[in-house]
Amino acid sequence: MTILVTGAAGFIGFHLSKRLLERGTPVIGIDVLSDYYSVTLKRDRLALLQGKHGDSFRFLQVDFADAPALAQALDGLDFERIVHLGAQAGVRYSLDHPLVYAQANLLGHLNLLELARHRPTAHLVYASSSSVYGGNTNLPFRVEDRVDHPLSLYAATKKADELMSETYAHLYRVPQTGLRFFTVYGPWGRPDMAMWLFVKAIFAREPIQVFGEGNMRRDFTYIDDIVTGVVAALDNPPPDDGQEKAGGSLAPHRLYNIGNSRSEELSRMIGLLEQACGRTAEKILLPMQPGDVRDTFADISAIQRDLGFAPTTAIDEGVPRFVDWYRAYHGV
Repeated sequence: MTILVTGAAGFIGFHLSKRLLERGTPVIGIDVLSDYYSVTLKRDRLALLQGKHGDSFRFLQVDFADAPALAQALDGLDFERIVHLGAQAGVRYSLDHPLVYAQANLLGHLNLLELARHRPTAHLVYASSSSVYGGNTNLPFRVEDRVDHPLSLYAATKKADELMSETYAHLYRVPQTGLRFFTVYGPWGRPDMAMWLFVKAIFAREPIQVFGEGNMRRDFTYIDDIVTGVVAALDNPPPDDGQEKAGGSLAPHRLYNIGNSRSEELSRMIGLLEQACGRTAEKILLPMQPGDVRDTFADISAIQRDLGFAPTTAIDEGVPRFVDWYRAYHGV
């Protein structure tokens, strides 16, 4: 069974591809290799996959938001299931670059739905985001909660993706699972995320910018746990049985939170980084940024019940692993 993975050069896409290949599942990976963050980092991820797994990993550089280019790239290639992780990420970036999000996250998602509809595909797993909860103040966040008050365009595009997926599940019975990821971190992570930015500044002996005056909480989820949840979802398509699924759909479409189910204070994460780096950070406390939320906290009871998902990595263990990788990768 071959799996098509979009965003294969990205953080989660790389780790998912690696896990699938290690269990003997061939992967077709596609990625446009955008310069939103270091293309070198993305190429290094790809080189690791290609060097270790050879022909089992086939990489195609293509923009999935370009329907003709996507069709041409995949012409003649067979795959049974799709994991659509590619997207334009970043809450703050969406404030100044809205059209990029419409192209990648809306049109791109629609193209993958059309692909899954016409191939046809046994299961489409796609990345949503905890950002869809927006201004929700009820903690922990539940998949049953209303999510129609997004605080950023990024969040709005992810909610729109969920709605489009529900439509395709209803009209064309395309089996789908949407995963609302909560703050993912770990080796080979993203340079635009707080943990990377903090470690970079600490080693450079520069101050770190701590938004929300430091009074923010996040459900930090280690990458290995995330991938375990994605694989569990991928291997278990929702049945088309007319019964209500997680998230409320009667069609073959489920929505799950996928997090660590622990909301940690930002200050605690910084303390663990300082300990792992062996240095104290100089902190500049700043107000909340537009589009950010104060707290995130995942209720994972639905994915636990249906798929047996149980995260095992606390930040006490995961943060030092990230710092160790960062040291090795950058030689610091």
